[in-house]
Amino acid sequence: MLQTNTVNINLGDGSLNPGFRDVDGGSAAEDPGKEKRDPEYAQIKPYAGMPKEVLLLHSCKARYRVPREILFWLMVACTLALVALTVTVIALSPRCMNWWQVSPVYQVYLRSFKDSDGDGVGDLKGIQKQLEHFQYLNIKSVWVSPFYRSPLRDSGYDVEDFRAIDPLFGTMQDFEKLLAEMHSKGLKLIVDLIPNHTSDRHRWFNLSRTGDPHYKDYYVWSDCNGSAPRPNNWVSVFGNSAWTYDDVRGQCYLHQFLKEQPDLNFRNPHVRKEMTDIIHFWLEKGVDGFRVGAVNRLLEAAHLRDEPQVDPKKAPESVASVWDLHHDYTTSQLGLHDLLRDWRAEMQAYSREPGRYRFMVTESYDYHEVDKTMMYYGTSLVKESDFPFNFYLLDLPQNTSGLWVKHLVQLWMANMPKGQWPNWLVGNHDQPRIASSAGHTYIRAINMLLLTLPGTPTTYYGEEIGMENNNGTDGPSASQDPQRSPMQWSSDMNAGFNNKTNTTWLPLHPDYRSINVKAQMEDEGSVLAQYRSLNTLRQSELPFLRGWFCFVHADASVFSYLRELDGLSRAFLMVLNFGGEPAVTDLSSVPELPDLLTVQMSTNRSNDDKVLHKSRIPTEAGEGLVIQYTTNTRFHPNHPEQCYVSEKACYLSAVDLLYQC
Repeated sequence: MLQTNTVNINLGDGSLNPGFRDVDGGSAAEDPGKEKRDPEYAQIKPYAGMPKEVLLLHSCKARYRVPREILFWLMVACTLALVALTVTVIALSPRCMNWWQVSPVYQVYLRSFKDSDGDGVGDLKGIQKQLEHFQYLNIKSVWVSPFYRSPLRDSGYDVEDFRAIDPLFGTMQDFEKLLAEMHSKGLKLIVDLIPNHTSDRHRWFNLSRTGDPHYKDYYVWSDCNGSAPRPNNWVSVFGNSAWTYDDVRGQCYLHQFLKEQPDLNFRNPHVRKEMTDIIHFWLEKGVDGFRVGAVNRLLEAAHLRDEPQVDPKKAPESVASVWDLHHDYTTSQLGLHDLLRDWRAEMQAYSREPGRYRFMVTESYDYHEVDKTMMYYGTSLVKESDFPFNFYLLDLPQNTSGLWVKHLVQLWMANMPKGQWPNWLVGNHDQPRIASSAGHTYIRAINMLLLTLPGTPTTYYGEEIGMENNNGTDGPSASQDPQRSPMQWSSDMNAGFNNKTNTTWLPLHPDYRSINVKAQMEDEGSVLAQYRSLNTLRQSELPFLRGWFCFVHADASVFSYLRELDGLSRAFLMVLNFGGEPAVTDLSSVPELPDLLTVQMSTNRSNDDKVLHKSRIPTEAGEGLVIQYTTNTRFHPNHPEQCYVSEKACYLSAVDLLYQC
């Protein structure tokens, strides 16, 4: 009986609402086994706990079905619109800027930066102790001078073993710890690659000079003897013949630098393979990039002919300087760029991981032959270096005037291939410090120039506090490296460079008690404070990173330019006085500028926030102004010959969006 009743329970009996109506609005479902229940129990609306079968019947009613379908298709439309918007934004968005574009590159001269063990020489652990300095400056890219095992005849640029750390600077474990901590703090490490030559103590050279069949042609050898004339008139960078006779081999070897630095022969495929393996070794360690030194001298003409003299009347035997010859056969030879592009390709293979792009910058002093320097950018089809170092601002002290600075800036911008990224430096380990060569009066304006020009600035250690050359004193303790004196961290013993012993590898500059990092951190008007503020401004304002650069004015004292971005009403005017006297600049002929301008930042803090008329902008000698203004009129459309941009982008203020235009 129980079984029969169970079978006879129909859809209506399974509901607490036996009076429900079917989907067509008909009468309640018939139940032949039971009497109709009282109408007071009838319920025609869905209710909590309703069985699935009943819910399905209700859901088919038009009043539930239609809204549901409307919501469904609305969600489909919104999803498609969102996908379309995402695709559009991605398609229109400019390429993300890379780490080497956003931050200045800070050059650490390892021997002079920070000594951790008290031997008077800077080391890898010393850099690790001072990582907070880079973070304080908002620096993200650090280039460290050579630390490879070396006899140190040329400050570590004479490498004895490319895969070993010189004990003077630490151990491989120290290097790995430094790199790991830098990466944990968001810092990138660029190391020196010195492919042109090795030390004469390198294993390859010892095997080559003894005639080992595999290594015989690893270097550039030529017949000669100890008393006869050298193979040709080629001259070393450091002066005198570029050839030295080797008693063991009985031939001369080429060295374009010191005689202890024999040149490698990159026409030998085995040498190319060796250097590629070295690049792989350090990339596997995790370094973020290479500064490749002396690249223009990697290949020499195979015929070994004499180079033409600058002065043909000069006696050939008196030729002893690189300035005496035209270097037609020892620099920029055919095949050089193929070699560099091969290395770039190897680095690209390590750049596929997001955020791990491997950077390459090349060093080539080409002087007035700027077209040769520009070739290191590569072509639109084949990538080479991310940029070659720009050494032209090293000539700034020759003529401190606005016109001269404009000439040096335009020399690069006018010759740079379209779409490439510029860079700027005013000093390095081989050049006098800019505060000494140009004068301390101009160091603030020069830092302002570096950090507001388009592209990547490079800062040599100490420039952020205005360090000067230490020319030492007369006598045996005199410094032979005035631009390499120890970093001035504080007024404590040894300027904080070495706080364990009273030893430094070079004498300290006597002004370290007043010019040092600690003192300037406590002074809001210091060179350091200004450098930090400028770097923060550069990285936070789109016109400095993405925008147009436009020449506006130059005269005997003042150099002035604009930084602006299409679609962004905010723009910046730079007015820098490199002359020897105060000046008043009249920009009333620039209609794109508003009549009244407010100084956002001056190298003289007393002039901050001053309101100036564009027809009368006063500056003291060595003063620089950052002037922010608001306008919807852009300068560059009316003056295309005065403006440059690497990658054009526009700003859509309505949605705070940057896009390609």
